[in-house]
Amino acid sequence: MQRSLHKLWFQTLRPMLSRPRRLQVAALCYRQTGDEREVLMITSRDTGRWVLPKGWPMAGKSSAESAAEEAWEEAGVRKGRFDDTPLGRYEYDKRLDSGAVEPLETLVYALEVEELCDDFPEAHERSRRWMKPSEAAELVNEPQLRDLLSVF
Repeated sequence: MQRSLHKLWFQTLRPMLSRPRRLQVAALCYRQTGDEREVLMITSRDTGRWVLPKGWPMAGKSSAESAAEEAWEEAGVRKGRFDDTPLGRYEYDKRLDSGAVEPLETLVYALEVEELCDDFPEAHERSRRWMKPSEAAELVNEPQLRDLLSVF
């Protein structure tokens, strides 16, 4: 009986009562040096965890363009090439200042970095570092993002 209730809750009732996930966009910034590929990771402003530049879609811009804008504001990627097709996606729950949790779905766009600036809008709020995708995968908290980085 208890197993049936558990199954009913997780497979039927909980999904029906859950809020839909809001959409964010992220840039997986990378550079190719010979046979090596590196990704540019940044720290979050609140906890200092390693994350991708990400944010909300912007009016008048495609999702990929919005991700590229976030890469500029948060990581200093001034110029780069991107594809309009997402490389992948991941879900996570963002803890708001109020303590509430907001479920988010993040579309990830690959962005090959052509120009990186040291003076950018959030330069004094974040750290950034080039690393191998496998190293980045070990440092992120989100399992789906970890998987995406592992195969990149």
